[in-house]
Amino acid sequence: MTSQVSSEAGEALVGEQRSAPARARQGAEKEVRRLDRVIIRFAGDSGDGMQLTGDRFTSETASFGNDLSTLPNFPAEIRAPAGTLPGVSSFQLHFADHDILTPGDAPNVLVAMNPAALKANIADVPRGGEIIVNTDEFAKRAMAKVGYAASPLEDGSLEGYRVHPVPLTTLTIEALKEFGLSRKEAERSKNMFALGLLSWMYHRPTESTEAFLRTKFAKKPQIAEANVAAFRAGWNFGETTEDFAVSYEVAPATRAFPTGTYRNISGNLALSYGLIAASRQADLPLYLGSYPITPASDILHELSRHKNFGVRTFQAEDEIAGIGAALGAAFGGSLAVTTTSGPGVALKSETIGLAVSLELPLLIVDIQRGGPSTGLPTKTEQADLLQAMYGRNGEAPVPVVAPRTPADCFDAALDAARIALTYRTPVFLLSDGYLANGSEPWRIPETADLPDLRTAFATGPNHALADGTEVFWPYKRDPETLARPWAVPGTPGLEHRIGGIEKQDGTGNISYDPANHDFMVRTRQAKVDGIAVPDLEVDDPDGARVLVLGWGSTYGPVTAAVRRVRREGGSVAQAHLRHLNPFPKNLGEVLGRYERVVVPEMNLGQLATLIRARFLVDAQSYTQVNGMPFKAEQLATVLKEALDA
Repeated sequence: MTSQVSSEAGEALVGEQRSAPARARQGAEKEVRRLDRVIIRFAGDSGDGMQLTGDRFTSETASFGNDLSTLPNFPAEIRAPAGTLPGVSSFQLHFADHDILTPGDAPNVLVAMNPAALKANIADVPRGGEIIVNTDEFAKRAMAKVGYAASPLEDGSLEGYRVHPVPLTTLTIEALKEFGLSRKEAERSKNMFALGLLSWMYHRPTESTEAFLRTKFAKKPQIAEANVAAFRAGWNFGETTEDFAVSYEVAPATRAFPTGTYRNISGNLALSYGLIAASRQADLPLYLGSYPITPASDILHELSRHKNFGVRTFQAEDEIAGIGAALGAAFGGSLAVTTTSGPGVALKSETIGLAVSLELPLLIVDIQRGGPSTGLPTKTEQADLLQAMYGRNGEAPVPVVAPRTPADCFDAALDAARIALTYRTPVFLLSDGYLANGSEPWRIPETADLPDLRTAFATGPNHALADGTEVFWPYKRDPETLARPWAVPGTPGLEHRIGGIEKQDGTGNISYDPANHDFMVRTRQAKVDGIAVPDLEVDDPDGARVLVLGWGSTYGPVTAAVRRVRREGGSVAQAHLRHLNPFPKNLGEVLGRYERVVVPEMNLGQLATLIRARFLVDAQSYTQVNGMPFKAEQLATVLKEALDA
């Protein structure tokens, strides 16, 4: 879904999108309240379609022009146990009429499709929040399965909340009688009934969802129309029932968006588009050698759709074959990529070391998840930083780049490609499950604004021997970047041999000479150390004594926490790292300005360990490894304590 947005067009967009809901309200004479932001969480069994429901509500919200941020959360099992706490799937959406940074700390509205969904999420809902409950699922057996001795809808445990008991299943089946579906088939549309109800409550556009359903079920038109009917029935129920006496308006975002075309985008989709853009800007074919793994598989799926852009995808039989094929493609002159998550990085480590030795451009995209081993496949974590830095035998330095938001995954992919192509080196791109599955508005860039990534291949001999003979040396380096020439196999006069055994400087011949090995190790390290990265920018309007330093996906929660502290009169500086190897050249100077440095991470303190070792700074590590992103209020409390200390 795309929309044209400019800082001057906000009011026009409000009027355009509010016309249809306004007519409905006139007939119902219901109260309409204006809100600046809302956090909604849809929760149910993994088979209840909560991810689809959340995704459609997000698309409606994006087309309306709100700023937004999402947090999908689902079980690792494909067929999770129905009606159990581990089987609950949820989708949280935070949308607002102003700039926001996170999916929100706590939902204002919880849609609970069954007892398990209610029990798994009720602790996150603040008192006074709204709870929409599918009463049809609150049978004695279903409640007992999750430990409810009595119905929470009747025992007073939900006092203090605004509870809306709605027989979603019954109402959906009744609405679909004319379609002649079985009860089981009709029940599957209850998520669309819920979506229609919430779309009415928050005056979301409906045309895009109806068009989506007809496209999604184009081969089953009866099912398509049944879902559309359920969606409309949910809208009409909200409009006519007395239980929902209030609806809400959240106007389009009023912040100064740069003029352009916007769309809602997830991190994995943005990263895919960034890789395609990098290949076009480099004028190179894009090759992906990959093995499916959660949460990275979406990149393989997306890139496989774009053969028209010169993209070739290879789903290998295992992780080792995937990166081996990618490295071969790099040798052959392609922009080569392999995608994986932490367990796959472990399997790819020997070939990454080979890429370091061969000095070929290769992008290793690691969408981090909870570990170790299989760990938490669908939950987020930042615990692969040290693995990316040091998880290979010998001295095998690899640059590391980390995006900070879902949309930033596009720019980070371009940046990683720039480094790989310019310096002839493998590069780690460290995203994570939070960014991969989360989404936000993204301004589609103009092609003219993208960087030129073209690089020259070797075309002929590059070294003259003492007797005047001209030869090709595969390890004769560029004096500025220390990159070796990129020679495409089959080019006349560029025949050379490469492999994993140490090479002689310049000639590339096999060498066991101790002094040469020492020189080559130090040269490869110097090449990475010399990579040009921007200086670290610091947001410090008041000359603070405390600096909060983050990396990767902690950007949203950290920035939201800093805003809270500043609103309450606290003075705190913020800096966020994209380049983790090499660090920005001014990082040491920045750290030295502050009395205290706080480093929040979704691991046990890996960046803090690097900071302490490299700069001898007593960085205060604040960590969490529960598979979920930080909450803004949680980090705000940590920063206040640091200020008090």
